[in-house]
Amino acid sequence: MEGVKRRENLIKILKNQTEPISGTDLSKQLGVSRQIIVQDIALLRASDQINILSTTKGYLLYQNDQQKARRTFQVKHATDQIEDELCTIVDRGGKILDVLVKHEIYGEITTELIIRNRQDVYDFVKKVSEKKIVPLKELTDGIHRHTVEADTDEVLDKIEAALKEKNYLLKV
Repeated sequence: MEGVKRRENLIKILKNQTEPISGTDLSKQLGVSRQIIVQDIALLRASDQINILSTTKGYLLYQNDQQKARRTFQVKHATDQIEDELCTIVDRGGKILDVLVKHEIYGEITTELIIRNRQDVYDFVKKVSEKKIVPLKELTDGIHRHTVEADTDEVLDKIEAALKEKNYLLKV
């Protein structure tokens, strides 16, 4: 029963978070190893008990807000334009949920991002640069997709127009 109680406490911690929390921080709060946290998260996901996102900053409880508008944008740009592309979206009220590429061998590869504002953009770009990470878009000649969430379809229309104006937007 110890595991059940720990997972209940894990859910309580996640419900009280507005920002992602790292596996290391969760393990310290619950007095277990980071690997136990990873296993608990996997068990919670598998049970469909709770929707937990793994982001580059840690774990986050995902509240599926049906009132939000969503759209997927297919884009292409140079690596040095990542920051501009992401800022173009968040500055107009969009939240970037993920990045997806369609690889000819590996199929669809999707990674959750959860980028909501310029600080999230700067943190993401800094991490890519410092860790010398190759962005997923490099696997597909720069072509990738983002699922973007916003308060209204009109906000998504403005994001689409801005991406088109900067020649980032591709026709699907």
